[in-house]
Amino acid sequence: MKRNSLSVENKIVQSSAAAKQPKLGFYSSLNQSHMHTVLLDWGHLPHHVVLRIFQYLPLLDRARASSVCRRWNEVFHIPDLWRKFEFELNQSATSYFKSTHPDLIQQIIKKHSAHLQYVSFKVDSSTESAEAACDILSQLVNCSIQTLGLISTAKPSFMNVSESHFVSALTVVFINSKSLSSIKIEDTPVDDPSLKILVANNSDTLRLLKMSSCPHVSSDGILCVADHCQGLRELALNYYILTDELLLALSSETHVNLEHLRIDVVSENPGQIAFHAIKKHSWDALIKHSPRVNVVMYFFLYEEEFEMFFKEEIPVTHLYFGRSVSKAVLGRIGLNCPRLFELVVCANGLQPLDKELICIGEHCTNLTALGLSECEVSCSAFIKFVRLCGRRLTHLSIMEEVLIPDEDYSLDEIHTEVSKYLGRIWFPEVMPLW
Repeated sequence: MKRNSLSVENKIVQSSAAAKQPKLGFYSSLNQSHMHTVLLDWGHLPHHVVLRIFQYLPLLDRARASSVCRRWNEVFHIPDLWRKFEFELNQSATSYFKSTHPDLIQQIIKKHSAHLQYVSFKVDSSTESAEAACDILSQLVNCSIQTLGLISTAKPSFMNVSESHFVSALTVVFINSKSLSSIKIEDTPVDDPSLKILVANNSDTLRLLKMSSCPHVSSDGILCVADHCQGLRELALNYYILTDELLLALSSETHVNLEHLRIDVVSENPGQIAFHAIKKHSWDALIKHSPRVNVVMYFFLYEEEFEMFFKEEIPVTHLYFGRSVSKAVLGRIGLNCPRLFELVVCANGLQPLDKELICIGEHCTNLTALGLSECEVSCSAFIKFVRLCGRRLTHLSIMEEVLIPDEDYSLDEIHTEVSKYLGRIWFPEVMPLW
């Protein structure tokens, strides 16, 4: 009986399969025609769509894709595809990242140098990579570059290149571009004479200049840029070349409103650099001329080197302390930084910052962001600070070990109180977010 039922089931399966066979064939032909249509669509995509896709591809993949069909090869040679390019130069012994193939670099220079407008060089820590970047720069004689960026992914490898080699290569771009608007040449041996060449050929177009950690540039060199590049809107530099004359030049009637001024205050060895003071009337002139300017200061100093800072009112908007900063300095910040928007303290020591934090909350009425790590604040003082600032504190990143329980609040209670004054759920961090 069992065997008969099995044979009946087999017959039913066979008959149902036979009955469905035409339908399967019908859907199969539909799928084949659909696949054929998809393949045809890929080959007939509009140029602007393929161009958009190509812009996201690494150079080697872009070159391979150009050999798929004639249409894609046409897109590969459209000038718009080569207006923006990043040369990656890495040595296998010092980096895990792949380097742009030398043959492809030569092809770009030969066929597309006239189209390059936004160029950056990303190099690893090796001197060989930095020298290769200089060699490429020297060949960009037919370019009209608008944006130039030199980026070291590790230590400043460009500083290991001879100054004459670097300056000679950079001068080629400065002379031939004629329309540079954005330059990022931080951690490089650029010098005053090369800046004068930059100004002589690009003074009408320069809008952004980032040149922190350029030891061969003096205050006279950067002042020359400010005097002649009246359209400069963003500037990043080291504190040692910041002068009263520079701030006054940026505040002249003929100069556009400055939007962003970044100042790096750095010292590798205590007592190595004698820091000077900037007069209050110079800062006042800048703010009167550019009332919306962001003044960003990064401090990497030792505690004994802060003597000259924050004794008078300073219009800083963003403050970042990468090393330990004393209670006295933080107290002066509360009294002399009325425009402060953001404050990050990475280390202070084991002295509670209760009074200093409350002073900042009372006087820095524009403060919207605070980050604290490796310091101590009592829970009561922290809650008072948050109550003073209220919901304007849009970013509050406080390490859990910073908060010290007291007789009024425990760590379990503090998040509820802080959340109440912020108007959103808040918890202390277990890892720093800055």
